[in-house]
Amino acid sequence: MRHSLVALAIAVGLTNSASWAAEVAAQSLAKAASPTTAATNQAVLKTLPFQDQADYEAARRGLVAAFAGEIKNADGKPVWNTHQYDFLAQGDSPDTVNPSLWRMAQLNANAGLFQVTDKIYQIRGIDLANMTIIEGDNGVIIIDPLYATETARAGLELYYQNRPRKPVVAVIYSHSHADHFGGVRGVVDEADVKAGNVRIYAPNGFMEHAIQENVLAGTAMFRRGMFQSGGSVAKGPRGQLDAGIGKGVPIGGTMSLIAPTHLIVQPLESHDIAGVQFEFQLTPGTEAPAEMNLYLPQMKALCMSENAVMSMHNVLTPRGAEVRDAKTWSRFIDDSLVRYGDQAQVMFAQHNWPTWGGEGIRTLLADQRDMYAFINNRTLHLLNQGMTPLEIAAAVKKLPGQLDQKWYARGYYGTLSFNTRAVYQRYLGFYDGNPSNLDPLPPVEAGQRYVQALGGADKVLALMRTAMQQGDYRWAAQLGNHLVFAEPDNKAAREAQADVLEQLGYRSESAIWRNMYLTATQELRQVAAQQGPRATADLVRAATPAMFMDILSVRLDSDKAQGHDMTLNWDFDDLDQHFAVTLRNGVLTYREGIRHTQADATVKMSKAILDKISLRQLDFPTAIKQGDITLEGDSARFKAMLGMLASFQPTFNVVTP
Repeated sequence: MRHSLVALAIAVGLTNSASWAAEVAAQSLAKAASPTTAATNQAVLKTLPFQDQADYEAARRGLVAAFAGEIKNADGKPVWNTHQYDFLAQGDSPDTVNPSLWRMAQLNANAGLFQVTDKIYQIRGIDLANMTIIEGDNGVIIIDPLYATETARAGLELYYQNRPRKPVVAVIYSHSHADHFGGVRGVVDEADVKAGNVRIYAPNGFMEHAIQENVLAGTAMFRRGMFQSGGSVAKGPRGQLDAGIGKGVPIGGTMSLIAPTHLIVQPLESHDIAGVQFEFQLTPGTEAPAEMNLYLPQMKALCMSENAVMSMHNVLTPRGAEVRDAKTWSRFIDDSLVRYGDQAQVMFAQHNWPTWGGEGIRTLLADQRDMYAFINNRTLHLLNQGMTPLEIAAAVKKLPGQLDQKWYARGYYGTLSFNTRAVYQRYLGFYDGNPSNLDPLPPVEAGQRYVQALGGADKVLALMRTAMQQGDYRWAAQLGNHLVFAEPDNKAAREAQADVLEQLGYRSESAIWRNMYLTATQELRQVAAQQGPRATADLVRAATPAMFMDILSVRLDSDKAQGHDMTLNWDFDDLDQHFAVTLRNGVLTYREGIRHTQADATVKMSKAILDKISLRQLDFPTAIKQGDITLEGDSARFKAMLGMLASFQPTFNVVTP
């Protein structure tokens, strides 16, 4: 559930979005569970070991101080409120929630300061991720300072209220996702980092991946991410109640970034930090392209970062990202098992709660190793028999052996259905091999033809309602999707499709599938889509000019650009960085580190001016007029190119045309 903030930041005038703090004031239009949904959810109680209450004890173990209340930003607006999840205190799951997901949501609702073991503490339940605090000789070391500065600051203050107030002497970013570094300015001052008083450790490639992963597809990724998080859906038994690996992202919080001072580059590295021994194990290509596990031999404590949490994870996130390698993921978990399994007495991760005892640690690691290996190998087994992605997803209904009964292998975040299709995509791509699907009709045209073939809108609505009465919601959703895309202004169609997706959400064990279904439901009922965040200055400043060139090439409208070939030299003299930019055949390309011998125009500017433009504090015409940008040669060519750039709108339609 990581959001594409960087793309929004560096794509010069990308959006007119309101602040992240602007919440969607959606009135609750949610309906009750249908009888078939209630029966489906009730049946779950008979299929899983709900009598096993060990996780409830583990999630509360070591509680030093509970956190209950609000965390506010500088404008005095709440970014987090634990009371919004008070409804989870009721015992039995309601008909509108899969009982397995209700259980997980209750476990993740434990919020406060927890002692993991001697000298290791965690802040849990006030952000999507956990913040781990380790007590060293002359200060504390923080692993992953959450998503927002406000929640990180509040978490550290809660720690100080209950433990000695020692300074933060080091920060460790376990990996390159925003909920694991965004709150860094809430726990340290950059001046102390520059002075050498605070060291920041991160895996090799951290900055590149922290900034670049979401740049080129940023607007689409953010829009999809809002479905995944369910951020605009009201909290409650009929709304958003969890994110599977945590409660959710703090809306309206301030995300920050301070560059690492020390990169871990070797597969295994040992470092003494404030008298605490750390062994870093790089795990590239697992849950993140830049990630690492940590072992603390003095405490016999293993940190698995986000590689082994209390849920099946995503091989491909619904918000979008590069497909992860389930085989590599499995092997790195096994490496950790071999290396640390006989030593570790406590294992914690940067989501959910810890595991205590060597036997439990070894079992969990072996089970999750087997889980990701099965997802990879079973998908390959079936695709080599000619099965297509949807056929594989339908065939792989559960994990093998005892895995299906293990709570930490359930699909609260990732799902078998999605993960098997992700493995297929990794090896064979999106095409299923059937030539009928080489050039299918787009949704609107297909929808119109399906509705006509089925006998018109009234007939399709009748078929939908029959399917709904029978509890056949997946079929009803397919019918409804065709009808909505054929006739998007058909109010009855939209309302029926909303009812269908709502019931599918109520049945979902996956928190993020529930969020996606319920967000779609809300938008079909014509509740305004949530706006995106403003650019964050730290990420903009960290983005390189080359990243700006990449997004510029994406924003160029090739239809407008054809027939306007040109060459530009683009110089950032303050960085001594130069780019030879070519617009040819409606395509913009660039070469870094060289200049055209003869260019149509030359653009000279500083990175600081580019940052102001990216932050919407300045625009190109004003910067040129006041001399912040110097143009040489045919300046009209450059100005013409600016007119060929598209601005992406982060509230584009998803469930309607």
